[in-house]
Amino acid sequence: MKNGPFAVIGASVLWGTAGTAGLLVSADSIALAAARLVIGGTALALFGLFAGAGAGARARRGPLVTPRLPVTPGLLVAAVAVAVYQLCFFAAVARTGVAIGTVVAIGSGPVFTGVLSWLLHGERPSRRWAMATAAAVCGCAALIVGGGAQAGGQMVSGVLFALLGGLLYAFYAVTAARAISTGASSNAVMGVMFGGAAVIMVPILLWRGTEWLAEPRGLLAALYLGIGATALSYFLYGRGLRTTPVATAATLALAEPAVAALLGLVVLGERLTPVSVAGLVLLAISLVVVAVPEKRLSERPLADKPVAERSAPEGAQTGGGG
Repeated sequence: MKNGPFAVIGASVLWGTAGTAGLLVSADSIALAAARLVIGGTALALFGLFAGAGAGARARRGPLVTPRLPVTPGLLVAAVAVAVYQLCFFAAVARTGVAIGTVVAIGSGPVFTGVLSWLLHGERPSRRWAMATAAAVCGCAALIVGGGAQAGGQMVSGVLFALLGGLLYAFYAVTAARAISTGASSNAVMGVMFGGAAVIMVPILLWRGTEWLAEPRGLLAALYLGIGATALSYFLYGRGLRTTPVATAATLALAEPAVAALLGLVVLGERLTPVSVAGLVLLAISLVVVAVPEKRLSERPLADKPVAERSAPEGAQTGGGG
């Protein structure tokens, strides 16, 4: 039995706690994102190094080999995307709240995955994808209009930060999935991306200040975000990508905004207007429609399919993937 989908869901649940944990400390969003990646990225890089070295030694039945990671230009660019995504995510949450910020940032991932697959790999999305994307845009508009309790500029800028984060998330997810599909170790791929992001974030963390880490609550939050919501979650995510198509993984990752919304409402006491709730529902439905593969229809016996489906190329029936 393949456990990939369960690993992705486990990662998504951990991601969903990040926004709430970040709002419980006094650090600004940039310092928090930097500390999270410095801790979590270092842990993933070390694990990728020595897990790969141990696997190599076992394969050769010899002594421990010198550990190394598969550093490629694509993964280095993805490392930059990981770093910038974290900054966008926490900036969005600070402006829109946990529920809206997380839903837009991660919920838009399947849409951007379809766009990137089209632009980078020539996989044109289906008509269903286009219709659902239009509905997702309407959902985002409803979130902005419904955020009347907050400053309009803050809500608009927060949603824009979240959308940029969704694009970056889709990019490094597709990049990681392609690297793993070519035979690279998932631990090594995550180690390169997040280790590189950690290096980028070290000077940013020093620039923004580390005084807040001297407070017990701040230190515990940083350790949780780094070890639990980053290192452990992306270890699980990498394992999941071994057997789970990236489009399916994007669907399963929608568990994150659900967890974040629940924590935002229950733990932080956030309130959503009826228009915002409608926008969240519309966005969630449209993104699920985007990400659920139409391949399920192609798995029916040929005699049970409409004639149009029988002649349609399989690539035209999927809206995402890499």
